[in-house]
Amino acid sequence: MKVSYYPGCSLHATGKEYDQSMKSVSHALGIELKEVDDWSCCGASSAHSTNFDLTIALSARNLISAEKDALDVMVPCAACFNRFKTAEHHLKADKELKTKIEGMVGAKYQGGIAIRNPIDVIFNEIGIDTLTAKVVKPLTGLKPVSYYGCLLLRPPDVCEFENYENPFMLDKILGTIGADVRNWSYKTDCCGGSLAISKTSIVVGMCDKLMSAAREAGANCVVTACPLCMNNLDMRPSKRLKLPVFYFTELIALAMGLAGSKETFKSHMFDPQPLLKRVQLI
Repeated sequence: MKVSYYPGCSLHATGKEYDQSMKSVSHALGIELKEVDDWSCCGASSAHSTNFDLTIALSARNLISAEKDALDVMVPCAACFNRFKTAEHHLKADKELKTKIEGMVGAKYQGGIAIRNPIDVIFNEIGIDTLTAKVVKPLTGLKPVSYYGCLLLRPPDVCEFENYENPFMLDKILGTIGADVRNWSYKTDCCGGSLAISKTSIVVGMCDKLMSAAREAGANCVVTACPLCMNNLDMRPSKRLKLPVFYFTELIALAMGLAGSKETFKSHMFDPQPLLKRVQLI
């Protein structure tokens, strides 16, 4: 299948491991990525906190650009996904706002493409059977908890993504590649997001709570699909509570034995390589 690909700012910077593994996994699974032409920031974390029209316009500009290829747009970053879905929601519901935003952007918004996250694409379009057939090194010994965070799921009537109380697709994907996925009740709790900059101590407490809960569930790592969650959980927890944190695409790449799949682990703030060596995965 072919999709438009919106990497967003994070995947070209702090989330480069996500971008690298996403492209590698997509190629191996037959997902052709067409990067959105002349894409720009979606406005996450700053614009929507200060100017409603601006945040809708920023996402609308990218959606309008993606519409030129007439392909569903795949958005790996949870914050970007949330911003795009929010813009779509308001543009479809408010004709007056749509006209205003089109004037700001200088182009018409058609609303004819779907905004999708890679978890959805891999689970629903590629399928568990195809993924199973690609696994050459099951992730035996890894005991992850799936961590969605807030932005992929809430508000549910806007994001329209999975069961917002107890999502399951990421659990199924990780189980398919051989991991012993642990049940826990914190997969949609907040990590503190961008408050890590302005209210660091609050975020440390929130991340400590998540890591403590993961340990209580018997996990030896945490798996996410959000660059902001990755940054917070990788850096902010107290040293005694830290667990390795992975992007889910990194683990798929490892299980599929893809070239370069071990390289992204070297960029993590909290080194996951000792765990992977201990369970003989690298």
